[in-house]
Parts: sequence; structure tokens; C-alpha cells
Amino acid sequence: MTVDTNALLIILTGSLIAISCGFLGVFLLLRKMSMTGDAISHAVLPGIVIGFFVSGSQRSLEVILGAGLLGILSTLMIDALRKKAKVQLDASIGITFTLLFAIGIILINLFAYKVDLDQECVLYGEIAYLPIDLWITPSGLNMGPRITWLAGLNFFLVTGFIYLLFKELSLTSFDENFSSSIGIPAKGVNLALMSMVSYTTVSSFESVGAILVVALLVVPPSTAYLWTKSLIPLLRLTAALGILIAILGYYLAFWIDSSIAGMMVAVAGAFFFGSALIKGKWPQLLRGTSPSPESLLS
Repeated sequence: MTVDTNALLIILTGSLIAISCGFLGVFLLLRKMSMTGDAISHAVLPGIVIGFFVSGSQRSLEVILGAGLLGILSTLMIDALRKKAKVQLDASIGITFTLLFAIGIILINLFAYKVDLDQECVLYGEIAYLPIDLWITPSGLNMGPRITWLAGLNFFLVTGFIYLLFKELSLTSFDENFSSSIGIPAKGVNLALMSMVSYTTVSSFESVGAILVVALLVVPPSTAYLWTKSLIPLLRLTAALGILIAILGYYLAFWIDSSIAGMMVAVAGAFFFGSALIKGKWPQLLRGTSPSPESLLS
């Protein structure tokens, strides 16, 4: 029996991306800010375009830095609109991401004749191209798929970030005012979380695309919440779901000859609605009931 190396690499990369997004999505869920990930994924577009224009490459450090700065800016804008202008959270998210995203589209159109960048390369991705996008060292050594290395780096950065700031992330998610009163810089922790979300979003663009990253930030944590109300099991179940999504998504896409990235998210959606049906959560979902951080931290 032969082993399909390309399939293993695609599944591994998809799993790493799904787990990384899912871990961050858990804390966004606790803060009732899940759609902030959507805002950031769109708001970073101007930073990507500017970084691409400066460097001439979509794989450059300038692109990562530009996207990270725009992610932080979008977070500050959302917070300012919510606290200073007294705009509701959902409205402030909508205003921020549509404004910055529109600016990004305008910049793409303005710079289209100077750089090889368009909306599709930012908004969509296809992990099937992973085996042909290789990392070749200056000495000519083939290190394997570049995106797999990038996904692995992102995975270790995200898990290290959560491990080091687990207490701070948990407390600020539970009660921001209480955490500030005991000396935890809640705003700094929030900015650090959003910066990591920005980095994860950008680093996953080429494999699954910005739109699909949003689904991985939201759907697996929401599915896991239907099964557990404790934080550590919630993180573990989210990781397990990420792996299952990658495996089933790949083989279903191969079976029907469809987009692998799109199928992974379709599988994630199927897990969520199936879980909601099994757990009998349809009344709560229809009422729009949100998860309580207190129940997760108890």
C-alpha cells in the first residue's frame, strides 16, 4: 500500500491552520467578539496591499507587518467606536471592516498595474497547490512545501502565546474590569490577542483564503461549546475538530473533485449543525443566546 505524501501534507497543513484559528477563536468566543475575526480578516487588506506594493512580493515581511498594523488599527477603531462614540459592538465591527476593506479594494485598483495582486488572491485560497509551492534554500536544498512550514510556525506561535498568557487571557475574557483591578493590563492583552489573530489570518491567506479563515475562527469553537462548558476541554475539543475537519474535508473534496479549502469549511458547518441537532440547542440558537464566560471558567 502506497502512501500519498501530498495528501498527508495537505491534511497536516489544514489541521495546523484549523487548530491555530480554533484556539484563538475560543477566546474571541468568550469575549463575544467572534465576528471581530471577520472584521480583522477584511480590515488587514490595505496593509497587505501597501506591504505588497513596497516589497513586490506577497511573501515578504512587509506584508505581515502591514497586515498586523492594520489589524491593531481595526481593533482600536472598534474599541473607540464602542466606548467613546457609544456605538454598539456589532455596528462598530461592521463600520470598521467595511471602511478598511473598501480602502483596500481601492488601493488594489490603483496599484493593479504595478503589482500582481488582485481580490481573488487575497480572498480565496486553494490548499491543493501546496505541493508545488516549495521552499528552496539558497544552497538548492528542497525543504518541502513552504505553506506547511508557515502553518507549523504559526501553530507554535499561537500555542506558545496561549500557554504564556493563559491566565491573563482567561481572566480578561471572564471580567475585564476585575482583571484590570488586580493589575492585569486588559487592553494590552486584548491588543496582543488581536495582533495574533491578524498574523494568523494573513499567514493562512494563501492556503485557505481570508473568508474561509473566518469560518475556522468561529465554527469549530462554537461547535465545541455545544459539547463542553469548561475551558481546557473546550480547547482540546476544538483542536480535535480541527483535525477531523482537515481529514474529512480533504477526502470529500477529492471524492467530488471540489475545492479542498471550501470543503473543509463545509465539513465544519456540518459538524456544528449536527451537534446543535444532537444536543437540542435549536431553541437557544434561534433566540441568539451567547455563551457565558462564567460557565467556561468555572
